[in-house]
Amino acid sequence: MKVAIITDQHFGARKNSKLFHDYFLKFYNDVFFPSLEAEGITTVIDMGDTFDSRKGIDFSALAWAKDHYYDRLQQMGVKVHTIVGNHTAYYKNTNEVNAVDLLLREYDNVTVYSKPTEVTVGGLDVLFIPWINQENEKETYQLIEKTTCDCAMGHLELKGFRVNKQIVMEHGHDGELYSKFKKVFSGHYHTRSDNGRIYYLGNPYEIYWTDVGDRRGFTIFDTETLEHVSIDNPFQIFHNIYYEDDNHQTFDARPYENKIVKVVVRKKSDTKKFEKFLDKLYDIGVADLKVIENYDFGGWFQESDCEEIEGEDTLSILNRYIQESEVDLDKSEITRMMSEIYKEACEMV
Repeated sequence: MKVAIITDQHFGARKNSKLFHDYFLKFYNDVFFPSLEAEGITTVIDMGDTFDSRKGIDFSALAWAKDHYYDRLQQMGVKVHTIVGNHTAYYKNTNEVNAVDLLLREYDNVTVYSKPTEVTVGGLDVLFIPWINQENEKETYQLIEKTTCDCAMGHLELKGFRVNKQIVMEHGHDGELYSKFKKVFSGHYHTRSDNGRIYYLGNPYEIYWTDVGDRRGFTIFDTETLEHVSIDNPFQIFHNIYYEDDNHQTFDARPYENKIVKVVVRKKSDTKKFEKFLDKLYDIGVADLKVIENYDFGGWFQESDCEEIEGEDTLSILNRYIQESEVDLDKSEITRMMSEIYKEACEMV
């Protein structure tokens, strides 16, 4: 039996941005639901962080999620197993109060797991592991020790895996705790990474600049063979454009409509031509446009440095600065804190 695994959907992200929800919807309408129908999939496993805000839900974000996602799954007769993640648990020390349980009770096809639970899916015994906290940690590891399930699926914070393209998590639990399982799938980190046994499947779409160019999507898992395949989301919302005296007349700006664009200027010998280049982007209706230009720093700043910074987003530059600084502090912890602050700042704009 084939099932779909999806994680970290973050409905209501970016302060319930219509721009982002329209972008999310294209993935669901053009990729996710057609794939379910084509493969005859009737079971979806949601591995956590379904909604974005731990403290509350915007009513329009909830309406969007019900209208465009949950209602459609219900109409299709799809069973949904939903694991509580850290963004859907209201308190940090317990999963007892959580968004998915409170908001989705009207759906008889949705089952919410706030405690570690053994579940049979397509003839396969799977251990569902929600966000591990002070209240359930002992119970979780006791069940991991005694379970006979071949697979585990959860919302885990394990060290040694990529949080995003730039950061490898140096804190968290040890993956060896899950060595008894043939396969472990997890949400929580938004980029794909694995060690051959534990697989972080990544979220479906870009939400921050750190995600630009990173493969996103969902996963189809065969409960009989234990094989899985990633279904990529071909749509991007963040784009880098590198300008090198490009001809504005032949530049096709249409792909950037309603996109968030960063123009990195590598060469500009004619200001008027460059302005006409930018005008084409504005005329097509970009959602947001930023320009980054290189300047002469008196010789101490090398061209290779410029090229490195051009390809980086704000968080990457901060992380690189932290790693290169000579401070007698836990750099991995500072990096983690900066990542959280950066995401919170993004929610303010």
